[in-house]
Amino acid sequence: MSIVFTDVNYVYMAGTPFEQTALKNINLEIKQGEFVGIIGHTGSGKSTLVQHMNGILKPSQGTVSVEGIDLNAKGMPARNARRKVGMVFQYPEHQLFEETIYEDIAFGPRNLGLSSEEVERRVTSALQFVGLDREAFGKRSPFQLSGGQMRRVAIAGVIALEPEYLILDEPSAGLDPRGREEILEQILELHKTTETTVILVSHSMEEVAKLADRLIVMNDGMIGLDGPPQEVFRHGREKLAVAGVDVPSVCTLLAELSERGLTVEGMPLTPEAATDAILAARGRKR
Repeated sequence: MSIVFTDVNYVYMAGTPFEQTALKNINLEIKQGEFVGIIGHTGSGKSTLVQHMNGILKPSQGTVSVEGIDLNAKGMPARNARRKVGMVFQYPEHQLFEETIYEDIAFGPRNLGLSSEEVERRVTSALQFVGLDREAFGKRSPFQLSGGQMRRVAIAGVIALEPEYLILDEPSAGLDPRGREEILEQILELHKTTETTVILVSHSMEEVAKLADRLIVMNDGMIGLDGPPQEVFRHGREKLAVAGVDVPSVCTLLAELSERGLTVEGMPLTPEAATDAILAARGRKR
């Protein structure tokens, strides 16, 4: 049960003067139930990579399969495999188009041919999950909402499809700190309660350090690093620098403290965990 890339290359505008190779010899497996963070500088291949995971892009070479089914094959098996993968694009509120919030979220489930009762259940459940009350918001226009609320509606529309794999491309981009925190908490809650596989594309090292249990670093269309965040941040600083990204600020702080003689145990990646580790280290010194 996984998404598998086998020898995948992708070339934009092949055969033209603007030809550009965006993915180079990608071999990758994302197993069901993982929470994977994908990072890298602009143009590193992050978005191109994830757009292969539900068949939006077709490899120039190689194959991408979901649970053993080639996404680019013809027929119902491939179509069903693509439906297992939901994707929330960057600034997903730009995809809203229906007159009411309910109708916008119901659009996808209805296209699956589900009964009206099942559509109702999914819309209500998705609204509840993103923290929007059905009675208060269902009949409102999505274009009367705040930016953060619009983002929630867009995410609810994908959640209502109940994908087994959920891809989010910079879901917190452009939100204020509170809205960003709320969106990320909801994504983590979805992962924990439903065991949905989550693939999170982000520029924020703090975000992926807090949420992901596996980190993939893209650089120049290739996978530069792949492993648990603690291992990537502990042993991969040089490769991260080459990829144009840095370790979370917490790791930088702890490294500076270590140089000054205060070494903490483990590799805490969040401010809360780092605070506990620093206090514990100070306690041992006393």
